[in-house]
Amino acid sequence: MPDDLKPGHHGDPHAAPPSGPLMAPSAQHPAVPPPLARPRIDRQGMAILMICASAFIFAAQDGISRYLGATYSPIFVIMLRYWFFAVFVVVICARAPGGLAGAVRTKRPWTQAFRGVLLAAEVIVTVEAFVRLGLINTHAIFACYPLLISALAGPVLGEKVGWRRWAAVAVGFLGILIVLKPGSGVFTAEAALPFAGAIMFAVYGLLTRLVGRDDPATTSFFWTGMSGAVAITLVGIWHWEPIAGRDIPWLLLLCLGAACAHFLLIKAYELAEASALQPFSYTQLVWVSIFGVAIFGETLAPNVALGGAIVVGAGLFTWWRSRQNERAERN
Repeated sequence: MPDDLKPGHHGDPHAAPPSGPLMAPSAQHPAVPPPLARPRIDRQGMAILMICASAFIFAAQDGISRYLGATYSPIFVIMLRYWFFAVFVVVICARAPGGLAGAVRTKRPWTQAFRGVLLAAEVIVTVEAFVRLGLINTHAIFACYPLLISALAGPVLGEKVGWRRWAAVAVGFLGILIVLKPGSGVFTAEAALPFAGAIMFAVYGLLTRLVGRDDPATTSFFWTGMSGAVAITLVGIWHWEPIAGRDIPWLLLLCLGAACAHFLLIKAYELAEASALQPFSYTQLVWVSIFGVAIFGETLAPNVALGGAIVVGAGLFTWWRSRQNERAERN
Protein backbone atom coordinates (compact mmCIF):
# COMPACT_ATOMS: atom_id res chain seq x y z
CA MET A 1 0.00 0.00 0.00
CA PRO A 2 -0.12 2.19 -0.63
CA ASP A 3 1.72 6.91 0.50
CA ASP A 4 1.26 9.91 2.95
CA LEU A 5 -0.71 12.53 0.94
CA LYS A 6 -3.14 9.13 0.38
CA PRO A 7 -6.63 9.75 2.23
CA GLY A 8 -7.63 6.40 4.41
CA HIS A 9 -3.41 4.37 2.69
CA HIS A 10 -3.30 6.13 3.23
CA GLY A 11 -2.66 11.87 3.66
CA ASP A 12 -2.36 15.57 4.46
CA PRO A 13 -4.96 17.78 2.85
CA HIS A 14 -3.95 21.16 1.42
CA ALA A 15 -6.00 24.29 1.88
CA ALA A 16 -8.76 24.58 -0.66
CA PRO A 17 -8.00 27.01 -3.49
CA PRO A 18 -10.50 29.53 -4.77
CA SER A 19 -13.32 27.80 -6.61
CA GLY A 20 -13.95 30.53 -9.16
CA PRO A 21 -12.44 30.85 -12.65
CA LEU A 22 -8.81 31.75 -13.05
CA MET A 23 -9.70 34.94 -14.92
CA ALA A 24 -12.82 37.03 -14.38
CA PRO A 25 -14.89 37.56 -17.55
CA SER A 26 -14.68 40.98 -19.12
CA ALA A 27 -17.64 43.31 -18.85
CA GLN A 28 -17.98 43.57 -22.65
CA HIS A 29 -17.06 41.05 -25.29
CA PRO A 30 -14.14 42.43 -27.32
CA ALA A 31 -14.49 42.63 -31.04
CA VAL A 32 -11.39 40.46 -31.46
CA PRO A 33 -10.53 37.89 -28.78
CA PRO A 34 -7.14 38.49 -27.22
CA PRO A 35 -4.60 36.04 -28.64
CA LEU A 36 -3.43 34.81 -25.21
CA ALA A 37 -6.87 34.42 -23.60
CA ARG A 38 -7.15 31.21 -21.59
CA PRO A 39 -10.28 29.06 -21.53
CA ARG A 40 -12.08 28.61 -18.25
CA ILE A 41 -10.78 25.60 -16.30
CA ASP A 42 -13.01 23.27 -14.30
CA ARG A 43 -10.69 22.97 -11.32
CA GLN A 44 -12.67 20.33 -9.43
CA GLY A 45 -13.32 18.30 -12.57
CA MET A 46 -9.61 18.32 -13.37
CA ALA A 47 -8.80 17.30 -9.79
CA ILE A 48 -11.24 14.38 -10.00
CA LEU A 49 -9.60 13.18 -13.21
CA MET A 50 -6.20 13.34 -11.51
CA ILE A 51 -7.44 11.36 -8.50
CA CYS A 52 -8.93 8.70 -10.76
CA ALA A 53 -5.69 8.53 -12.77
CA SER A 54 -3.64 8.16 -9.59
CA ALA A 55 -5.99 5.39 -8.41
CA PHE A 56 -5.39 3.53 -11.67
CA ILE A 57 -1.61 3.89 -11.28
CA PHE A 58 -1.69 2.75 -7.65
CA ALA A 59 -3.74 -0.30 -8.68
CA ALA A 60 -1.20 -1.09 -11.39
CA GLN A 61 1.56 -0.71 -8.79
CA ASP A 62 -0.21 -3.21 -6.57
CA GLY A 63 -0.23 -5.68 -9.44
CA ILE A 64 3.47 -5.16 -10.14
CA SER A 65 4.24 -5.43 -6.42
CA ARG A 66 2.41 -8.74 -6.28
CA TYR A 67 4.38 -10.06 -9.25
CA LEU A 68 7.77 -8.93 -7.93
CA GLY A 69 6.94 -9.89 -4.35
CA ALA A 70 6.34 -13.47 -5.43
CA THR A 71 9.86 -13.64 -6.93
CA TYR A 72 11.91 -11.45 -4.59
CA SER A 73 11.72 -10.53 -0.93
CA PRO A 74 8.98 -7.89 -0.49
CA ILE A 75 11.33 -6.01 1.86
CA PHE A 76 13.95 -5.83 -0.91
CA VAL A 77 11.42 -4.63 -3.50
CA ILE A 78 9.99 -1.97 -1.17
CA MET A 79 13.51 -0.77 -0.29
CA LEU A 80 14.31 -0.07 -3.95
CA ARG A 81 10.96 1.63 -4.35
CA TYR A 82 11.62 3.82 -1.31
CA TRP A 83 15.02 4.86 -2.63
CA PHE A 84 13.39 6.24 -5.76
CA PHE A 85 10.61 7.80 -3.68
CA ALA A 86 13.15 9.53 -1.43
CA VAL A 87 14.74 11.21 -4.45
CA PHE A 88 11.29 12.30 -5.62
CA VAL A 89 10.51 13.75 -2.17
CA VAL A 90 13.76 15.75 -2.12
CA VAL A 91 13.05 17.22 -5.57
CA ILE A 92 9.48 18.21 -4.65
CA CYS A 93 10.42 19.70 -1.27
CA ALA A 94 13.38 21.60 -2.72
CA ARG A 95 11.02 23.38 -5.12
CA ALA A 96 8.45 24.17 -2.42
CA PRO A 97 8.43 27.49 -0.52
CA GLY A 98 11.14 27.38 2.12
CA GLY A 99 13.09 24.67 0.31
CA LEU A 100 14.61 21.65 2.01
CA ALA A 101 15.54 23.63 5.11
CA GLY A 102 11.92 24.52 5.66
CA ALA A 103 10.77 20.94 5.01
CA VAL A 104 13.15 19.50 7.61
CA ARG A 105 11.98 21.77 10.44
CA THR A 106 9.28 20.14 12.56
CA LYS A 107 7.82 20.59 16.02
CA ARG A 108 7.18 16.85 16.32
CA PRO A 109 10.32 15.07 15.06
CA TRP A 110 9.69 11.76 16.83
CA THR A 111 6.08 11.52 15.70
CA GLN A 112 7.06 12.44 12.14
CA ALA A 113 9.80 9.81 12.10
CA PHE A 114 7.49 7.17 13.53
CA ARG A 115 4.90 7.96 10.83
CA GLY A 116 7.44 7.29 8.09
CA VAL A 117 8.60 4.02 9.64
CA LEU A 118 5.02 2.88 10.20
CA LEU A 119 4.07 3.55 6.58
CA ALA A 120 7.07 1.60 5.29
CA ALA A 121 6.12 -1.35 7.52
CA GLU A 122 2.51 -1.15 6.31
CA VAL A 123 3.60 -1.31 2.67
CA ILE A 124 5.67 -4.44 3.37
CA VAL A 125 2.77 -6.15 5.17
CA THR A 126 0.34 -5.27 2.39
CA VAL A 127 2.61 -6.51 -0.39
CA GLU A 128 3.04 -9.78 1.51
CA ALA A 129 -0.76 -9.98 1.65
CA PHE A 130 -0.93 -9.46 -2.13
CA VAL A 131 1.34 -12.46 -2.62
CA ARG A 132 -0.50 -14.74 -0.19
CA LEU A 133 -4.15 -13.69 -0.62
CA GLY A 134 -4.26 -11.95 -3.98
CA LEU A 135 -5.18 -8.40 -4.90
CA ILE A 136 -8.96 -8.70 -4.61
CA ASN A 137 -9.17 -10.38 -1.21
CA THR A 138 -6.49 -8.10 0.24
CA HIS A 139 -8.19 -4.90 -0.87
CA ALA A 140 -11.62 -6.11 0.23
CA ILE A 141 -10.26 -6.33 3.79
CA PHE A 142 -7.89 -3.35 3.62
CA ALA A 143 -10.76 -1.08 2.55
CA CYS A 144 -11.88 -0.93 6.19
CA TYR A 145 -9.12 1.56 7.10
CA PRO A 146 -11.41 4.66 6.94
CA LEU A 147 -13.67 2.94 9.48
CA LEU A 148 -10.68 2.30 11.72
CA ILE A 149 -9.75 5.98 11.46
CA SER A 150 -13.27 6.92 12.61
CA ALA A 151 -13.13 4.43 15.48
CA LEU A 152 -9.71 5.61 16.67
CA ALA A 153 -10.21 9.35 16.10
CA GLY A 154 -11.71 9.73 19.58
CA PRO A 155 -8.97 8.18 21.73
CA VAL A 156 -6.08 9.39 19.53
CA LEU A 157 -7.18 12.89 18.50
CA GLY A 158 -9.95 13.62 20.97
CA GLU A 159 -12.51 14.00 18.18
CA LYS A 160 -16.19 13.40 18.88
CA VAL A 161 -17.57 10.39 17.02
CA GLY A 162 -21.37 10.25 16.93
CA TRP A 163 -23.55 7.15 17.02
CA ARG A 164 -24.13 7.26 13.26
CA ARG A 165 -20.46 6.85 12.49
CA TRP A 166 -20.13 4.16 15.16
CA ALA A 167 -23.01 2.37 13.44
CA ALA A 168 -21.18 2.69 10.12
CA VAL A 169 -18.08 1.18 11.71
CA ALA A 170 -20.15 -1.77 12.96
CA VAL A 171 -21.72 -2.28 9.53
CA GLY A 172 -18.30 -2.09 7.90
CA PHE A 173 -16.94 -4.81 10.13
CA LEU A 174 -19.98 -6.90 9.33
CA GLY A 175 -18.84 -6.58 5.72
CA ILE A 176 -15.39 -7.84 6.75
CA LEU A 177 -17.00 -10.89 8.35
CA ILE A 178 -18.84 -11.56 5.10
CA VAL A 179 -15.54 -11.39 3.21
CA LEU A 180 -14.00 -13.80 5.72
CA LYS A 181 -16.80 -16.34 5.35
CA PRO A 182 -15.55 -19.75 6.49
CA GLY A 183 -14.83 -21.92 3.49
CA SER A 184 -14.29 -19.00 1.15
CA GLY A 185 -10.54 -19.53 1.12
CA VAL A 186 -9.86 -16.20 2.81
CA PHE A 187 -10.70 -17.15 6.40
CA THR A 188 -7.14 -18.11 7.34
CA ALA A 189 -4.39 -16.82 9.57
CA GLU A 190 -3.03 -14.99 6.51
CA ALA A 191 -6.18 -12.86 6.46
CA ALA A 192 -4.68 -11.02 9.44
CA LEU A 193 -2.10 -9.46 7.11
CA PRO A 194 -4.39 -7.00 5.25
CA PHE A 195 -6.25 -6.24 8.47
CA ALA A 196 -2.96 -5.47 10.22
CA GLY A 197 -2.00 -3.31 7.25
CA ALA A 198 -5.32 -1.45 7.52
CA ILE A 199 -4.74 -0.80 11.23
CA MET A 200 -1.23 0.49 10.56
CA PHE A 201 -2.43 2.75 7.75
CA ALA A 202 -5.27 4.08 9.92
CA VAL A 203 -2.84 4.95 12.73
CA TYR A 204 -0.57 6.55 10.15
CA GLY A 205 -3.49 8.66 8.92
CA LEU A 206 -4.39 9.75 12.44
CA LEU A 207 -0.79 10.71 13.20
CA THR A 208 -0.74 12.67 9.95
CA ARG A 209 -3.69 14.68 11.22
CA LEU A 210 -1.94 15.13 14.55
CA VAL A 211 1.33 16.49 13.15
CA GLY A 212 -0.68 18.59 10.69
CA ARG A 213 -1.72 20.77 13.62
CA ASP A 214 1.86 22.04 13.93
CA ASP A 215 3.68 21.21 10.67
CA PRO A 216 2.88 22.05 7.04
CA ALA A 217 2.13 19.31 4.53
CA THR A 218 5.57 19.69 2.91
CA THR A 219 7.25 18.81 6.20
CA SER A 220 5.12 15.70 6.66
CA PHE A 221 5.81 14.67 3.07
CA PHE A 222 9.56 15.03 3.57
CA TRP A 223 9.68 13.08 6.83
CA THR A 224 7.46 10.34 5.42
CA GLY A 225 9.80 9.68 2.52
CA MET A 226 13.13 10.10 4.26
CA SER A 227 12.47 8.31 7.56
CA GLY A 228 10.76 5.49 5.68
CA ALA A 229 13.72 5.15 3.31
CA VAL A 230 16.22 5.07 6.17
CA ALA A 231 14.23 2.49 8.14
CA ILE A 232 13.61 0.15 5.20
CA THR A 233 17.26 0.37 4.15
CA LEU A 234 18.48 -0.74 7.58
CA VAL A 235 16.39 -3.89 7.19
CA GLY A 236 16.22 -4.39 3.44
CA ILE A 237 19.95 -4.18 2.72
CA TRP A 238 20.29 -7.65 4.31
CA HIS A 239 17.75 -9.00 1.81
CA TRP A 240 19.67 -7.88 -1.26
CA GLU A 241 19.47 -10.28 -4.18
CA PRO A 242 20.28 -10.14 -7.90
CA ILE A 243 17.52 -8.93 -10.19
CA ALA A 244 16.77 -10.83 -13.37
CA GLY A 245 17.02 -8.76 -16.54
CA ARG A 246 13.37 -9.41 -17.43
CA ASP A 247 12.26 -7.87 -14.11
CA ILE A 248 14.26 -4.63 -14.31
CA PRO A 249 11.66 -2.88 -16.53
CA TRP A 250 8.91 -3.85 -14.08
CA LEU A 251 10.93 -2.49 -11.18
CA LEU A 252 11.55 0.78 -13.01
CA LEU A 253 7.87 1.01 -13.90
CA LEU A 254 6.99 0.47 -10.25
CA CYS A 255 9.24 3.34 -9.16
CA LEU A 256 8.18 5.72 -11.94
CA GLY A 257 4.54 4.93 -11.29
CA ALA A 258 4.93 5.93 -7.65
CA ALA A 259 6.37 9.30 -8.64
CA CYS A 260 3.63 9.93 -11.23
CA ALA A 261 0.82 8.92 -8.87
CA HIS A 262 2.09 11.12 -6.04
CA PHE A 263 2.58 14.04 -8.43
CA LEU A 264 -1.05 13.68 -9.56
CA LEU A 265 -2.20 13.59 -5.95
CA ILE A 266 -0.30 16.76 -5.11
CA LYS A 267 -1.74 18.59 -8.10
CA ALA A 268 -5.26 17.33 -7.37
CA TYR A 269 -5.16 18.61 -3.80
CA GLU A 270 -3.96 21.96 -5.09
CA LEU A 271 -7.11 22.24 -7.21
CA ALA A 272 -9.83 20.94 -4.87
CA GLU A 273 -10.55 20.01 -1.26
CA ALA A 274 -9.42 16.58 -0.12
CA SER A 275 -12.89 15.84 1.29
CA ALA A 276 -14.42 16.36 -2.15
CA LEU A 277 -11.97 13.96 -3.78
CA GLN A 278 -12.01 11.13 -1.21
CA PRO A 279 -14.85 9.05 -2.76
CA PHE A 280 -13.06 8.83 -6.11
CA SER A 281 -10.06 7.11 -4.54
CA TYR A 282 -12.27 4.03 -4.23
CA THR A 283 -12.01 3.58 -8.00
CA GLN A 284 -8.73 1.84 -7.17
CA LEU A 285 -10.80 -1.13 -5.98
CA VAL A 286 -12.41 -1.41 -9.41
CA TRP A 287 -9.05 -1.48 -11.19
CA VAL A 288 -7.60 -3.91 -8.65
CA SER A 289 -10.49 -6.29 -9.27
CA ILE A 290 -10.02 -6.06 -13.03
CA PHE A 291 -6.27 -6.68 -12.80
CA GLY A 292 -6.74 -9.51 -10.32
CA VAL A 293 -9.21 -11.37 -12.54
CA ALA A 294 -7.74 -10.58 -15.97
CA ILE A 295 -4.02 -10.84 -15.24
CA PHE A 296 -3.59 -13.04 -12.17
CA GLY A 297 -6.56 -15.35 -12.68
CA GLU A 298 -8.15 -14.48 -9.34
CA THR A 299 -11.82 -15.16 -8.65
CA LEU A 300 -14.19 -12.50 -7.38
CA ALA A 301 -16.22 -14.65 -5.00
CA PRO A 302 -19.80 -13.46 -4.29
CA ASN A 303 -19.16 -13.09 -0.56
CA VAL A 304 -16.01 -11.02 -1.25
CA ALA A 305 -17.89 -8.75 -3.67
CA LEU A 306 -20.81 -8.29 -1.25
CA GLY A 307 -18.62 -7.78 1.81
CA GLY A 308 -16.32 -5.39 -0.04
CA ALA A 309 -19.31 -3.35 -1.24
CA ILE A 310 -20.60 -3.09 2.34
CA VAL A 311 -17.19 -1.98 3.62
CA VAL A 312 -16.87 0.67 0.90
CA GLY A 313 -20.45 1.86 1.48
CA ALA A 314 -19.80 2.22 5.21
CA GLY A 315 -16.59 4.12 4.45
CA LEU A 316 -18.42 6.49 2.12
CA PHE A 317 -21.05 7.09 4.81
CA THR A 318 -18.39 8.04 7.37
CA TRP A 319 -16.91 10.45 4.80
CA TRP A 320 -20.37 11.99 4.21
CA ARG A 321 -20.97 12.40 7.95
CA SER A 322 -17.59 14.08 8.33
CA ARG A 323 -18.47 16.59 5.62
CA GLN A 324 -21.84 17.25 7.26
CA ASN A 325 -20.14 17.95 10.59
CA GLU A 326 -17.60 20.25 8.95
CA ARG A 327 -20.36 22.26 7.28
CA ALA A 328 -22.28 22.51 10.55
CA GLU A 329 -19.19 23.81 12.35
CA ARG A 330 -18.59 26.45 9.66
CA ASN A 331 -22.19 27.63 9.88
